[in-house]
Amino acid sequence: MSYIFPPLPVPTVAVAGSEALLPVRRIFCVGRNYAAHAREMGKDPEREPPFFFTKPADAVVASGESVAYPPETENFHYEAELVVAIGRAGRDIARDTALSHVFGYAVGNDLTRRDLQLAARDKGRPWDFGKAFDRSAVIGPVHPAERIGHPDRGFIRLAVNGEIRQDADLSELIWSVPEIVSSLSHSIALRPGDLIMTGTPAGVGPLAPGDTCTVAIEGLGEIVTPIGPRE
Repeated sequence: MSYIFPPLPVPTVAVAGSEALLPVRRIFCVGRNYAAHAREMGKDPEREPPFFFTKPADAVVASGESVAYPPETENFHYEAELVVAIGRAGRDIARDTALSHVFGYAVGNDLTRRDLQLAARDKGRPWDFGKAFDRSAVIGPVHPAERIGHPDRGFIRLAVNGEIRQDADLSELIWSVPEIVSSLSHSIALRPGDLIMTGTPAGVGPLAPGDTCTVAIEGLGEIVTPIGPRE
């Protein structure tokens, strides 16, 4: 088969303890999955069904890589997140078997053009320009569940220039990982390489050129992102 132009490289994330890479198929994100964050965004944290938005696979950025301050925003935000990597395909997955479809877990940072997101939200429009822009998904090495288990508690923290901005516990997720995987699979068939960013705690806030953003999750290490000059 020939192509009219060369296909782009497959987006990948590292796998902890391995030279092999995990190919990224799609990136799903859960909105407002910590009660305190829902309140700071002006929403009722009542346990309604989870909702999802997406980022393109090639938005992935590895830890240590610089991210330029993106265009068309004056309010560029960080969001610390637990990332779930799917390793086994499934549709209509039951909650009690959902974890068998998980390959592993990683530390993530859902970078957000907050002003564009909120403007779209207020007009009832999609969030794509606020969430799905270039280099907006910082994701660290995936730790296989067969080695670390399935974390459902432990700290999740984010610091900017060494100052803690987000500090919560994974046990505070409104919707647990099995519930998220099950819910998503009833709408879209999951495949190996799908990543799910599970939501961020309270304390989201702005980044500026020259900042260094660090996200850490207990048992999964940390990721570091320097913010470069405005594009």
